[in-house]
Amino acid sequence: MKIDIARRDEYRKLAKEQGYRSRSSYKLIELNKKYNLLKLNDTILDIGCAPGGWLQVSTKFAGSNGKVVGLDMDPVEPISGTSIIQADIEDLNIIQIINKACPFSFDVVLSDLSPKVSGIWHYDHERQISLTLTSLKMSTKLLKKGGKAVFKIFEGNNSRSVKQEASKAFSEVITSKPKASRQKSSEFYLVCLSYNGKDYLVNRV
Repeated sequence: MKIDIARRDEYRKLAKEQGYRSRSSYKLIELNKKYNLLKLNDTILDIGCAPGGWLQVSTKFAGSNGKVVGLDMDPVEPISGTSIIQADIEDLNIIQIINKACPFSFDVVLSDLSPKVSGIWHYDHERQISLTLTSLKMSTKLLKKGGKAVFKIFEGNNSRSVKQEASKAFSEVITSKPKASRQKSSEFYLVCLSYNGKDYLVNRV
């Protein structure tokens, strides 16, 4: 437990020193270093982007000619080089909302979504899985063929279903837990590579 707290404090200190809005930035930095997810000139969508730490990382890699878009139902303070869409991913018109704001497809979709945690584990787990499955479905409408995605998962009885669904849409799906995650935390990430393009144009506006 002491090691976990020390690690959490270390990343919080680093985030403050390096100007990141959250220590979760280092989760994406580590995943990117390992799997080469973000590239110069990429179009990147960050689902559940508040407070903006992953957006900050994405803009550094996409560069001035890339396009980085954040989506969250809560307001997010502006970040240079990004566009923010304030909307609920469970809105039935969410794909149309994104397409109207962003008339292009994405190289990468990122999802670090968590529900407002109630403390009732089975409820929080099911809610997080539901949000992640929604993000996965969205990604198949928004990604370019060959695109990549990252989805946070709360480990539990239903987490396997997300990997099974992701495997239908991506050539390779890898389970990864960054060092910046608390080791006792139930969270891990699915790194999804080479979107196969199935239903790519379905419901596009």
